[in-house]
Amino acid sequence: MSQQYNHNLLKEACTRYAVADARPLPPGKMTFEQFLTWADEDTLAEWVEGEVVLMTPASLRHQRIAGFLYTIIREFVVRNNLGEVLFAPFLVRLPDPLKSAREPDLIFVARERLHLLKPNYLDGSPDLIIEITSPESLERDRSIKFKEYEQAGVKEYWLIHPDTHQAEFFQLQDGRYRQIRPDEDGVYTSRVLPGLRLNLNKLWEEVQ
Repeated sequence: MSQQYNHNLLKEACTRYAVADARPLPPGKMTFEQFLTWADEDTLAEWVEGEVVLMTPASLRHQRIAGFLYTIIREFVVRNNLGEVLFAPFLVRLPDPLKSAREPDLIFVARERLHLLKPNYLDGSPDLIIEITSPESLERDRSIKFKEYEQAGVKEYWLIHPDTHQAEFFQLQDGRYRQIRPDEDGVYTSRVLPGLRLNLNKLWEEVQ
């Protein structure tokens, strides 16, 4: 891929990733179907146990990381015809018995599971979820969502920590997440996307 093509992908990702001001919260609990009717494509919110959870606006650094990751992962996925890469705001309705519709920063859905994609949400678990943490979201991403994604069978979970320039990578093995550390050169090798290697040093250099 040319540098210009990569630049255009990054520009597209950063432009589309911007979110509008949060809408007023509706009163009481609602079904998932009611939540879909209430929310629009610019609403950054999640549905958890019948309640609406509004998300805070993303920082500039968050945007840059999301754009960078989207660019390299999408290029790899398209080149190898592996499936589809999507970024927030796009809902993931986790399978029963979980009663949650989360809005991860990035997801990858393998080609054989693309039938789970609906016009405005994914009806099931993606193969890969990436969350870019903030001080406000860290506990939720590292604890609550971690357990939900593990229970839902999400095969791979990345946690990117901009404030500390660190990242955690988890792969599902026998129904439980096992942390997989980058090699001594700071390179992480994905299992869900065989052949994809993420150089963390390059990531932090690109998003300064």
